[in-house]
Amino acid sequence: MRSNLLCPFTLAMAGVVALGTASCSSIPPPTDQMTVARASVDAANAAGAQGFAPAELRMANDKLTQAQRAVADRDYTTALRLAEEANGDAQLAIAKTQSTKARQAATDAQAAARAWHDGQDRAVPPATPGGTQ
Repeated sequence: MRSNLLCPFTLAMAGVVALGTASCSSIPPPTDQMTVARASVDAANAAGAQGFAPAELRMANDKLTQAQRAVADRDYTTALRLAEEANGDAQLAIAKTQSTKARQAATDAQAAARAWHDGQDRAVPPATPGGTQ
């Protein structure tokens, strides 16, 4: 009697496993997302993110590597998620890099303007009190 109860349960579990396997295999490899993520990581490197946003760049590289492993394991759902996260991390690294560089350029421009202004003040002779009479 006990074996009769296990048989439907076993069949139901086998069906769930089969559905899970079928749903995983119906998802195509995230080729486009992997390409976009790789391009974003490359762009972050080209922008100089290793010097301005190293943590974000490291996360992007790590997630891209994990996504590549997931593709090799045919775990396309995980690969897609990781590729999208890698792209986001790389885009954040680019934004932080550009922001830091822009802030630095603004600071440098202010310093140059201040130095120019100070030089102009020294070049103009001081006015004599009282003027001409």
